[in-house]
This record gives sequence, structure tokens and C-alpha cells, in this order.
Amino acid sequence: MPGPRVASVRKRRERIADLQPLLGALYPDLTVSLDWGTPLQLLVATILSAQCTDERVNRVTPGLFARYPDAEALAAAERTELEELIRSTGFYRNKAKNIQGMAKRLVAEHGGAVPDTMDELLQLPGVARKTANVVLSNAFGRNEGVVVDTHVKRVAARLGLTSHTDPVRIERDLMELLDRDRWHSFPWRLILHGRQRCHARKPDCAGCEVRHLCPSAGRV
Repeated sequence: MPGPRVASVRKRRERIADLQPLLGALYPDLTVSLDWGTPLQLLVATILSAQCTDERVNRVTPGLFARYPDAEALAAAERTELEELIRSTGFYRNKAKNIQGMAKRLVAEHGGAVPDTMDELLQLPGVARKTANVVLSNAFGRNEGVVVDTHVKRVAARLGLTSHTDPVRIERDLMELLDRDRWHSFPWRLILHGRQRCHARKPDCAGCEVRHLCPSAGRV
């Protein structure tokens, strides 16, 4: 269902300013729900999380990282073995291809290390802006953009913060509305709110703590 008609930039900034302290109080923990210890592990886990729950990814990655502890090991992996280890995350053949291609590129061009710039990350197989933003903000503390996943896309539209459906244009809208130091925290809290209240099929509008700021409340 399309989101509500989007107000002016000024009105949206006022709304987002009102939303930030409320969502901050509801979701104070900004720790990403994927388990990781190194930038490479976070990059791999984020690739695996596409169309898969973080809980499922967290069940798969301990064995995966034990078997392939670095980019060199991933690059040299037997593809069928890699596929079998990640099979339960879905789309495992394509994910294995991207993970191994990414690892080979890291070994060939970055000494096996994950780069810390948007441009370099986007050159890696399987890495688009969402994945790059997750890695940059969580592993390197750099706010180069805004994470836009399915939850952010849905909740931002329902809150009237964007009229777009394309993730890149949604990201631009949110970057325009937010101060740069909130580019990490605000979308992560939208993700948590999407999981907790603003579900795709049946949002809990009656129990929603930001209902009074949502033009879609009770209309979805």
C-alpha cells in the first residue's frame, strides 16, 4: 500500500525531530543484531542476511567463520562446500558466488582487508549501498549514507518521510532530513520499530508509541 502524501521538507524535518527522541528511548541499543568480530565477518554476515533473518544467519556464521577465518580462505574455498555451509540462508548458490568473488577481490586488491570507503566497497561482488552502509557505520564508525532495508523502506513511507520506493531515493530523502550524526542511529531504530510494531502485513497501530506522529496510523 502506498504511503501517505508526503509533506514539505520543513514539515518532514519537524516530524523526524519529534520522532528521534521517542524512538531513541524505545530502542537505545544500536548494536547490529548480526554476530561478528571483524569487518570481514560483518560483510559476509550482511551478504547472507539478504532475504534471511539475522537469527538464521547467526546460526550459520560460527561454523562458516571457523572453517574460513579470512579472505584468503574464502577465496580458496571449494564452492560446493561453501554452498552447503550457507544453504539454510536461502539463495545460497548466488550468495556463495558473491562471497567468494568478494574475497578474491579483497585478496587481489586490498591485501585481504575490507576497505573503509563507499566507492571501494561498492566495487566488491554482492555489495550494494545497504551492505556498504552497514559495514561502514558499524565496523568503521563512518556515516557515509543511510541503511535502507525492507523495514526502513516500509516504515519511512508510512511515517510520510518519503514518497519513493527506490532504496537509493529513499536514502537521499532521509539523508536530507537527518543530521549526519543520525544517519546510523535513526534508520536502525526504524528497523527495530518495523520488527516490533510496524509489521508489513498487520502493523500494531494500537500499541504503537509513535502513532500520534504517523499519518498512516489505523489506515494500513
